[in-house]
Amino acid sequence: MSLLQVKNLVVEFPSRKGTLRALDNVSFEIAPGEILGVVGESGAGKSLTGAAIIGLLEPPGRVGSGEILLEGARIDNLSPAQMRVIRGREIGAIFQDPLTSLNPLYSVGRQLIETIITHLPLNATQARERAIQLLKDTGIPAAEERIDHYPHQFSGGMRQRVVIALALAAEPKLIVADEPTTALDVSIQAQIITLLKTICKERGAAVMLITHDMGVIAETCDRVAVMYAGRVAEIGPVYDVINRPSHPYTAGLMACIPDMSEDRENLNQIDGAMPRLNAIPQGCAFNPRCPKAIAVCGQKRPELMVAGNTQAACWLHDAGGSI
Repeated sequence: MSLLQVKNLVVEFPSRKGTLRALDNVSFEIAPGEILGVVGESGAGKSLTGAAIIGLLEPPGRVGSGEILLEGARIDNLSPAQMRVIRGREIGAIFQDPLTSLNPLYSVGRQLIETIITHLPLNATQARERAIQLLKDTGIPAAEERIDHYPHQFSGGMRQRVVIALALAAEPKLIVADEPTTALDVSIQAQIITLLKTICKERGAAVMLITHDMGVIAETCDRVAVMYAGRVAEIGPVYDVINRPSHPYTAGLMACIPDMSEDRENLNQIDGAMPRLNAIPQGCAFNPRCPKAIAVCGQKRPELMVAGNTQAACWLHDAGGSI
C-alpha cells in the first residue's frame, strides 16, 4: 500500500482577472521507504506540490479539487489545527535555506527539544537526550556541546543537518525535502544525499525530493516525476527516465546536461520559456517548445500513457510513435 497518494490535485490562485491554475490534475504515489524525485524548470510546480502536501499553501492559494491521502486517510481537507498535529509528527519538511528554517534567537537544542515535546510524550530531560542523539545521527560532531549553540555558529552544511534532525524529530513517515542540497557545495551535497538514503533505509521513511538537479536525482531517487507547467509530464524509475526519456521535455532536460566525453562549444537548450499561469497553451502545455509536436498536441491535453517502463503525457505514444 502506498504511504502517500496524490490524486488529481488542483491548486488555484484566485485573482481579479480570473482563477489561475498553478497545479492541474497532478497525480502520483510514494511507497514506504521510497525516494521519489520531483524535477523540472523553475515555475513547473514542484515546490507548490510539496507545500500543498504539507498544508503550507500561502493565501490566496488553495486546493481547488483532488485529494491528498496519507496512509489512506485524506489530509487535504483538514482544519489548520488538525494539520498542525500531522505536520511534524507524520510529515517532516526540509527546506532549501536552513537559515530561514531555524530561529536565530534560539539555540538549535531549544528548537529541537520544543519540536520533540510538542509531538512525542517525552519530558524535557528525555527530549534533550533524543535531540542529542538526532544530532549525532545526522553527523554533528560533539553533539553534547553543539546542542546549546545558535544557528550562526554552524556552517551551511551543519545547519542543513540540524534542519534534517528537526524533520526527523518526531519520526515522521514522510519527509518533503525541497531543494535540500542547492545551497551547499558539492562535497556537502554528497553527504546530505547519503544521509537521506540512510534515513529511508534504516527508518523506512518515504521521501519526496524536490530538485532541479538531475545529478542529485540519479544519485538518490528510486523513481522520478518530471513536471512542466503544473502537470506531470513523465513519471517512472530513475534509470529509465534518465536513459530512455519518453517525453520530449524530459529528453530536452537530459540533453542540457554537459557531457564530459564530448567536445562541444555550445550546450543544448530548450527553446522558449515556461508559460505564465495566465497563458497556458491549449492541449499539451509543452507543444509550443516541442520539436516533435504533431497536430493533436495543440488541440487536446494528453493524460499519462504507458511508454515502456515509464508513463508519459505525450501523444506520440498514443500514436505508437517514439521519442
